[in-house]
Amino acid sequence: MSTVKILNRHCERLAYVYVRQSTPWQVIEHRESTERQYDLRDRALELGWPASRVEVIDEDQGRSGKTAAHRSGFQRLVTEVGLGRVGIVLMLEASRLARNNSDWRRLIEICGLAGTLIADEGAVYNPREPNDRLLLGVKGTLSEAELFTLRTRLYEGRWNKARKGLLQFPLPVGFVYGADGGWELDPDAQVRERLKYVSASFRRHLVVRRVVRDLKLNGLNLPVSVVSREGYGSLVWKTPSMSAVVRTLHNPAYAGAYVFGKWDYSGDHRSARTGKVIPPPTSHDTMAGEDRCPSSRISELGGVREEQGTDAPELAQRRGDARRGAGR
Repeated sequence: MSTVKILNRHCERLAYVYVRQSTPWQVIEHRESTERQYDLRDRALELGWPASRVEVIDEDQGRSGKTAAHRSGFQRLVTEVGLGRVGIVLMLEASRLARNNSDWRRLIEICGLAGTLIADEGAVYNPREPNDRLLLGVKGTLSEAELFTLRTRLYEGRWNKARKGLLQFPLPVGFVYGADGGWELDPDAQVRERLKYVSASFRRHLVVRRVVRDLKLNGLNLPVSVVSREGYGSLVWKTPSMSAVVRTLHNPAYAGAYVFGKWDYSGDHRSARTGKVIPPPTSHDTMAGEDRCPSSRISELGGVREEQGTDAPELAQRRGDARRGAGR
């Protein structure tokens, strides 16, 4: 039986109950899971630990278990185990302690060296025993694999929705979501007119630098959506810049195209685009009216295809003439 593994020297040490939910939303909504984890304190009492020697570590609530770098509670637990102060560690399941196999195996190794037991709702494991150590290793591997499975399922589900043109994401300035979830033009007439002015100015000059100069000479600012945490999504007006105008001209949304997957967020950095999804023609309006905006004629940064029209050579010639004229 599991209680056979518990010796007096274990009960003379502390019993730690580790409680963790992966996100703040889960902490609020998944209350049954949180309650089950706190109930492990009663299990520690049943296994023979006095109430004065049972401690609960719940400071990692709302933090992911894929790494231990930002989990101070898990780090404190590992430190206490390494110092030989812990007789048993109680968890609801392996995934609560770690979703990273390296963190999990490191904890098992330290528990084995310190003679600390590991327990869940149904059993007590001794990392010093080969069979228990093997079982704990399998539990850790399955916990890590489960994280990849969930992530892949969500990732593919998002792409499947994008292929149908139904995935919602923050819209560029000038568009808002309607009651039916479709794209609609911003009700602010000043925003619509300013974006149309940028498009018309580029058709006249064919050089972004001249468009910026035109806006500044006329004292016209550009509408920009706030992306910082404070005021996220709100609209502000800023002085025109080369980068802002280029982003506007290169955005396929202003030409009536639905595009997703332009960037790949892997790790801590945003890398080059891995793919795009352009479903059948969408019904949302464009900012350029009947004469489509320049983003449908110039190639987008990174590879959105350039529309091959009959006037492509003429457009290239005009653009070259305009650039040579700007250098004089």
